Amino acid sequence: MGLNFPEHLHEWQSWQARQHRLQGWKARLSGRALAQPSLSSAVRGTDPAVLLAIDSHSPSGIASLHGLIDRLPALAVVSSVHTTEQLVELLGGEAQGARVAAPESMPRSLSAVVGAGHYLPAGAAAWRLADERGIPDIVVQHGLMTPFAPPLPPRAHLLAFSDSDGAFWASNRSDIAWTVVGAQLLWDAGATPRTEPATGTPTYLGQLHGAELPRHGMARATTRFWRETGAVYRPHPSEADRLSRLQHGIWERQGMRIDRRARALAESRGPVVAAFSTGILESAAAGLPSWAFYPNPPRWLGEFWERYGIRRWDADDSPTPPPARPALEPAQAIADAVLALAEGAS
Repeated sequence: MGLNFPEHLHEWQSWQARQHRLQGWKARLSGRALAQPSLSSAVRGTDPAVLLAIDSHSPSGIASLHGLIDRLPALAVVSSVHTTEQLVELLGGEAQGARVAAPESMPRSLSAVVGAGHYLPAGAAAWRLADERGIPDIVVQHGLMTPFAPPLPPRAHLLAFSDSDGAFWASNRSDIAWTVVGAQLLWDAGATPRTEPATGTPTYLGQLHGAELPRHGMARATTRFWRETGAVYRPHPSEADRLSRLQHGIWERQGMRIDRRARALAESRGPVVAAFSTGILESAAAGLPSWAFYPNPPRWLGEFWERYGIRRWDADDSPTPPPARPALEPAQAIADAVLALAEGAS
């Protein structure tokens, strides 16, 4: 099994639009269009070879991409989630030679671009630049793969968590190559795994915001797990929309505890459970008992659990084993691979 939309981005975007059509209807009825984020950019050093595209503040996105900032002395960055001033600060400020540059006037020295894909604004701008200049477009995996992931850009080189993830995302496309680098988020989680037993109340990780499973299905699974275990619910940071907040209020009135503290999963005192969150493997890497729970899962979800070795709360005797720890830190493996691809294209 591979991606539902393995090659054409417009097909994936049409599916996404159907999933989020309520937001679009509300915007049209109010007479306002959905806001398009602006891009900011900055350059550090002389003649940078690499352009880094940033489209997210999520922990997984930061773990996958931000390691390049500390490892490449000369670097250009374009972002849809930072102001120019924030980018200058991120790159080290004027003391380290940062200077502002327009996205369309990036240095001619660039010989590779790197990001999370071409489905978000900064990644799309970086891909267009790579296509125009004929330089490699490198995509760094930042989360676990489901069939609903966006397709890779044409002729992309993927830096994947594992060989099975590389094959899954490429989905039999002949124009895609991949290199296995591991997952920095899981490496960080496993740096100091806890050894004391986790005997507290389970935590169920929220995914109401996701389009992969229906909202009503996620709500039913969460409610059932809470009724059976007394679990604490930890909302995903993206569960800030009105429907999610309404659901949180219903659960709280029923007696469910909602944990809104922004703290690391490793600080949990009991087992960590979710439908398909990367947090399952993150918690397993940190030494916590970690499981999946979603009654009557669709076929793709069962295959997802099997591909990542995730154990089921209601079916397996032992929790999810911690993921294998690579010999080289993934952030360094990513930097090495990016530089090698850039040098090969220069």
